[in-house]
Amino acid sequence: MGRSAAALVALAAVGGAGALSGCRVEPAPGADGQRAPIRVELPSGTPSARGAAPAPRDDDRPAAPPASPVLWSRGDSGPDVRELQARLRQVAWLHDGPTGTYDDLTEQAVRGFQGKRGLPRTGATDRVTWQRLLGMTREPGKWELYLMGGQPPDAPDPRCLTGRVLCVSKTSRTLRWMVDGRTLSTTEVRFGSRGTPTREGEFRVYWKSREHWSTLYDSPMPYAMFFSGGQAVHYSADFAARGYAGASHGCVNVRDEAAVAALYAQVRNGDKVVVHW
Repeated sequence: MGRSAAALVALAAVGGAGALSGCRVEPAPGADGQRAPIRVELPSGTPSARGAAPAPRDDDRPAAPPASPVLWSRGDSGPDVRELQARLRQVAWLHDGPTGTYDDLTEQAVRGFQGKRGLPRTGATDRVTWQRLLGMTREPGKWELYLMGGQPPDAPDPRCLTGRVLCVSKTSRTLRWMVDGRTLSTTEVRFGSRGTPTREGEFRVYWKSREHWSTLYDSPMPYAMFFSGGQAVHYSADFAARGYAGASHGCVNVRDEAAVAALYAQVRNGDKVVVHW
């Protein structure tokens, strides 16, 4: 092989290597037209494939923090949900209840509370949300937990176990309609304030007035069943709206209009009324 052919073979070999490595190969021109040495230029700023850092593998990436466990969510019920609702009322995120049932209003309130504090807006109460709420509220009292009713009745007074009786408990704030010792219905009630207390003792229904209007307080007293002077068992729209946040002027208020209407239809003049602790 002649010298010219050998130079061509060498040039081809270097050029092929340059193509593989990303180099640019070009012959430098000679001043006298003679064959000149080959000059190889490496492109600046281009990292070598061999020197590049390896791509991170999936198992090298940091793991996402575990999700906070959910304590309660929509559809749950019980005393813990009732406490959650009472605490949400304290911070003005919930205005109804407590009911003890995790409903759509509770879910909306939790979602709003979470968003305000930069937490994921899931609407479910997880441990982080609960701890944040605990730090902003106090333990609710009994009548915050049962502000709108739902409390269980206590045992009836012994005087309620015979005859036809409206058995009213100031302890549990409930009214039992009882006949011969059997409870036919139970509903939540409220009483007078300290200035106008509901009288305690054993009485008799002496007058019923379906659409009664109080001339003393200029307020309606529908389904009124009078048992002691001007004091009566009757429906109260204020009790239905505000729960135990308010009080009567001495009467026994009922918040469930359907319940008191059914009661009014069954109670007779002369039936016994027992108001007890």
